[in-house]
Amino acid sequence: MRNFVITIARGYGSGGHEIGVKLGEVLGIPCYEKQILDMASEFSGINKDLFLQADEKLSFGKITAAFKGMPRTTMVEPNCRDFVSDENIFNIQAHIIRELAEHQSCVIVGKCGSYILRNFDNVVSVYIEAPRENCVASTIEKLGVTEAEAHRIITKTDRTRALYYEYFCEGGDWMLPTNYDMTLNTGRIPKSHCVEIICDYVNYKFGSK
Repeated sequence: MRNFVITIARGYGSGGHEIGVKLGEVLGIPCYEKQILDMASEFSGINKDLFLQADEKLSFGKITAAFKGMPRTTMVEPNCRDFVSDENIFNIQAHIIRELAEHQSCVIVGKCGSYILRNFDNVVSVYIEAPRENCVASTIEKLGVTEAEAHRIITKTDRTRALYYEYFCEGGDWMLPTNYDMTLNTGRIPKSHCVEIICDYVNYKFGSK
């Protein structure tokens, strides 16, 4: 089998990150999420803190001006005033993700991976979601917050991710099922079984490892 990439988009609290990490362990390939920010910082020389600030977020003053300004597909030179803009930071991360897809098998969690790699034929894209009550319970367990605070965190995080996707992915809908090879509901399918299903699909699509 040639190198392949599994992209994981996920609702907050659905277990998507956990599934991505487990997939990497089972398949013996790296799982990248925050590590992409490290690689993008090293590649560009831009302080990692700027990538952390922009990670699946936007400078919210820009949302009303979405789809205006500089193209969101091309990196700019270091001497350009837009070198540390949200757009260029996204483009640098996108460059890293494409390089990974070209050269190694891996799992990529978040980062608009399914959109960035939409024209690659070695990609399986998965969306992980769960009912709100499951996400709330997971968030309470993980963060030790109240139920009300868990609801607030989930709503804010998912809204931010949706706006980020819409802005950088040509107005796309982050939750649209047709963006993905499959959508899995961890409220109905245990996370361990989700891993098995995705592995089976990888083998079906690309042949045995």
